Amino acid sequence: MGSAENEGRAGDGGRGGRSMDAESARWVRALSADGEAYEEATGRLHALLLRIAYAELNRRGSRHGITGPELDDLAHQAAADALLSITRKIGDFRGDSRFTTWAYKFVMHEVSSKLGRHFWRTAGVQLDPEAWERLPDRLGADPVRQSEARELVAALREAVDEELTERQRRVFTALAVNGVDADTLAAELGTNRNALYKTMFDARRKLRARLAANGHLPLTTARRS
Repeated sequence: MGSAENEGRAGDGGRGGRSMDAESARWVRALSADGEAYEEATGRLHALLLRIAYAELNRRGSRHGITGPELDDLAHQAAADALLSITRKIGDFRGDSRFTTWAYKFVMHEVSSKLGRHFWRTAGVQLDPEAWERLPDRLGADPVRQSEARELVAALREAVDEELTERQRRVFTALAVNGVDADTLAAELGTNRNALYKTMFDARRKLRARLAANGHLPLTTARRS
């Protein structure tokens, strides 16, 4: 789409006559231009996307053990891919929100996607000790004493290994323990959210039944699930 068309859209307002704010209009004009204006705009936008990617990865990365050069690499990948998507889709921007808000969604999507792929490459279905310690709350258990909590965690580890199918282990680990975004997981597994939730429901039911049968949860809890 040519720069003149985009400049006209930015000046005349978005779809339905909605006026585009001046800053957003400048972004659209620059990213639809050629030469130095385009290069300068993409440089500024990349720097902005990189800051957002770093902030989100620093917030979420510790959960996956991502630090140092590994975190740097993921941040730069997310920023670069988000920039590519934004420049390809700049003609779709209509000014319904600020341009920076629109761009923010692209880089956040890339961060979630890359964290999900990183998780499957490096972690598989293994859970770290801290993640296991959080599982009792996620399953609805309420151990009163520390020794009971440790016993329940051990029982859970055994139940996950012995009761769940490989797919159920992957979905349960990602969604219930490691907090992988459901949309990212669905894309990675070639499925959809509803199918994931059904798999998760079946996995939780198996785990509750196993825990109840071994005296770790009340039988009524397993029957209700």
